[in-house]
Amino acid sequence: MSLMRLLPKHALTQGTARFEGVDLLSAPESRLADLRGSRMSMIFQEPMTSLNPVLSIGTQVAEALILHRGMSRTAAKKRAIELLDLVRIPEPARRADDHPHHLSGGQRQRAMIAAAIACEPVLLIADEPTTALDVTVQAGILRLLDDLRRDLSMALLLITHDLGVVSDWADRVIVMHDGQSVEAGPTREVLDRPRHAYSRGLLGAALDLSADKHYRDARLPEIRAVLSPAGKPDFALHVPERAVRSDLPASNAPFLSVDHVNTVYATSRGARHVVRDVSFDISRGETLGLVGESGCGKSSLSRTIMRLIEPQSGRIVLDGADIAKLSRRELVPHRHKMQMVFQDPYASLNPRKTIGQILAFALDVQGTVPRRDRERKINAMLDAVGLPASAAKRHAHEFSGGQRQRIGIARALILEPALLICDEPVSALDVSIQAQILNLLCDLKDQFGLSMLFISHDLAVVRYIADRVMVMQDGRIVERGGHDEIWSKPSHPYTRALIASVAGQRHGASSDPVAA
Repeated sequence: MSLMRLLPKHALTQGTARFEGVDLLSAPESRLADLRGSRMSMIFQEPMTSLNPVLSIGTQVAEALILHRGMSRTAAKKRAIELLDLVRIPEPARRADDHPHHLSGGQRQRAMIAAAIACEPVLLIADEPTTALDVTVQAGILRLLDDLRRDLSMALLLITHDLGVVSDWADRVIVMHDGQSVEAGPTREVLDRPRHAYSRGLLGAALDLSADKHYRDARLPEIRAVLSPAGKPDFALHVPERAVRSDLPASNAPFLSVDHVNTVYATSRGARHVVRDVSFDISRGETLGLVGESGCGKSSLSRTIMRLIEPQSGRIVLDGADIAKLSRRELVPHRHKMQMVFQDPYASLNPRKTIGQILAFALDVQGTVPRRDRERKINAMLDAVGLPASAAKRHAHEFSGGQRQRIGIARALILEPALLICDEPVSALDVSIQAQILNLLCDLKDQFGLSMLFISHDLAVVRYIADRVMVMQDGRIVERGGHDEIWSKPSHPYTRALIASVAGQRHGASSDPVAA
């Protein structure tokens, strides 16, 4: 953001950053406006908040071509469709007229990449460009960026928390902590022989699909700040003890049964089938993992189960009651049994309300906790997710991404649900915070006897936290199995393609991208 001069006016930036002879930190705004989007461009981390909600995707991709290349609107739109096809958005000519809310998270990210590379910049800053993408699309996007880098002699600054991406695609790496570079060097040297304690901690906390780790066996190591023998700040790996297990009786009876569910979106161009004849059960205390590519219908399925989207057909049996056909009023008594942790915690938290007000509102809706007991309940839940009671008086923007995710979990759990639906709950978090959130979910699962539907594109995360796994493609479940067997003996070609695409199993970098 400093290099692009996009920080707020009250931010003070010092030093020098020269790009093609221009000091980006002191150049006039008119000069920066000429460079941004044409010679240098940026892929932002959160596409939903970076894309204009009232303009079509095609219009936003074409904008830079009209401004910097002087193209006509017709020519720019034609090129925009080609760029959308280049980044593998299906039916690009049709989707170019869609608005951001019509696209999945991964498709929005691809649309932003198309806009960023429209004018073939010589410097591309990619801030977590594949965070929301499944492994197959991630590999394709990173390969695309690498091809563009070589074909256009483009410099690439690749910012990521995914160490597998760094291993595969970067030649040099900088490790940052607390605003400072703590280590830098050739990628293989830093990853194979890290010198700094924080770098070693990151590598120790990272999950690897090839490692046979499961939540039932051990918690994940977390990075903790400590003091060295000399009294200086240092870092160490700490494996938390397993929480006390719930004394709720184990049961094989399904708490949730999804039976031949179909979901269809009505659009101006006709119906679009997004969930196709899906059936599965989740037992009490079980975690079912769901993986699949961006746009395959994972989030639509979770929202259908929550009745945030209406199913076209099928049964959704929650604790013995079919909620698929219930009216909104009839559904209210069942809502507290099933809650959701959303993919983007910042977008799902009301920016005008304090955290205490957000949690209190959830209790107000259900009306199950007397007002005199609500403050105690809120403080207890904040403590359960590792936040201080003072967090209740603050707003969402005052917290880090990991803390906001903890708030999202607290909001979901404050109604004491039996089933938690987690939609990409750790996709935007670095490996150290990811380990903390996964450990927290496992402890809360043990403590409250939770069942979970855990949706993620990160196969290593799903292998660690799931008891069983389902693979989704084009709205259908194409494979299912135990958390070990599905990785060691995948039967469906798509599952094999997912596993083969996992970052960290290749060494694909070739000339000069730098990862931070």
